[in-house]
Amino acid sequence: MREKSQVEEVGRSLYDFRKEEKDAYRVGAGLTPAIVEQISREKKDPPWMTLFRLQSLQIYDSMSMPDWGPSIEGLDMDHIVTYVRPNTKMSAKWSEVPEDIKDTFERLGIPQAERKSLAGVGAQYDSELVYHNLQEEVAAQGVIYTDLESAMHGPYAKMIQSHFMKLVPPSDHKFAALHGAVWSGGSFVYVPPHVSVTIPLQSYFRLNAPGAGQFEHTLIIVDEGADLHFIEGCSAPKYNVANLHAGCVELFVGKNAHLRYSTIENWSKNMYNLNTKRALVEEGGTMEWVSGSFGSHVSYLYPMTILKGRKARMEFTGITFAGKGQDLDTGAKVVHSAPETSSYINTKSISKDGGASTFRSSLVIQEGAEHSKAAVSCQSLMLDDISRSDTIPAMDIRTGDADVGHEARIGRISDDAVFYLMSRGISEEDARAMIVSGFADNVSKELPLEYAVEMNNLIRLEMKGSIG
Repeated sequence: MREKSQVEEVGRSLYDFRKEEKDAYRVGAGLTPAIVEQISREKKDPPWMTLFRLQSLQIYDSMSMPDWGPSIEGLDMDHIVTYVRPNTKMSAKWSEVPEDIKDTFERLGIPQAERKSLAGVGAQYDSELVYHNLQEEVAAQGVIYTDLESAMHGPYAKMIQSHFMKLVPPSDHKFAALHGAVWSGGSFVYVPPHVSVTIPLQSYFRLNAPGAGQFEHTLIIVDEGADLHFIEGCSAPKYNVANLHAGCVELFVGKNAHLRYSTIENWSKNMYNLNTKRALVEEGGTMEWVSGSFGSHVSYLYPMTILKGRKARMEFTGITFAGKGQDLDTGAKVVHSAPETSSYINTKSISKDGGASTFRSSLVIQEGAEHSKAAVSCQSLMLDDISRSDTIPAMDIRTGDADVGHEARIGRISDDAVFYLMSRGISEEDARAMIVSGFADNVSKELPLEYAVEMNNLIRLEMKGSIG
């Protein structure tokens, strides 16, 4: 059985549609103190935030570009527009959202998902949230879910100031500093003590403008004994110029609290995805990550968890799909800072058509974290002879009283398995898609239904390009 060498471009019409630009305001390309001050005025920042932005810009200018991962030479900040405001204001009524923006989210299935299974939705278009809504019964529990800019001027202003970029300081890396200077949009969530939000909250980010960056900031605080599931989705149409995503997610999980954070990132293949996500977990708390990375030209994405309190635990389940023209460097980090903490990292990667997938993990067990347990498992599947998969795990164990394990496997689709399925009347294309879907099954099982369907559809779209 011979594989065809001709590889067709994957049809991504569901995500690659674009709208005529009708932005109401945009700053000039590049990055200067004047542009940062201009963004701050547009956002009506409090004085401390304006100062924070300018200090972040100074840090950005003093730091060098990362040189240890995939090349980002094609990203020229002098040609990136850091703020694009759509021609609308944020609304809590879907009927008030402009038709072109509404049509974008209708085609992506956001309102349907809200009506069926979500407690609240925030939708961001370019640099601003255009829609935000929270069900009344959830709001009655004292749950706060709103845009971050509004929250900075309300009763939670001090809480935001004391948490904003404390987990991910601008000094962390160059693109964290960039985010601190030009961030815009994103959500603020606060779940009061012992409140359980039984149905998920969701945010969706759509970048429509070519040559632009999106820098949303998500801040979630789940107080003692509380429980929340938060879902995030991202997409963008494909352009022939570079786009940039450098968002930031900060998650604070209180004592005996539980947070699940699920995300499907499906950026277009001209996107540089340089996102930073980090969680801090107190005593007895649980942090669960479910991550699907399918899009972008280049990704640097390593959600990090700091297990600060005794018996804190985390679990990370992720899948990465790298196709033609993609170099996706993804993984996870965890720091055990307290005794009896536990972590489990379980990732799978798929590469085809010359795509490169790198799994990069960092596990640190500090000196005082006795009786901690940690396990890392990464599996890679290459679908042809021209793709690449690498595994780069790092472990720093500072105590002799810890239980640590690591497993890595790299392989290819078995011709025998394909032949067996074809002998049962299944086409070669469908047979390969079935095998890949089965490989990714443990991740799709962890996703909410509509996102599991989206992930499986994305895999099938990609697989259609692997049989010419």
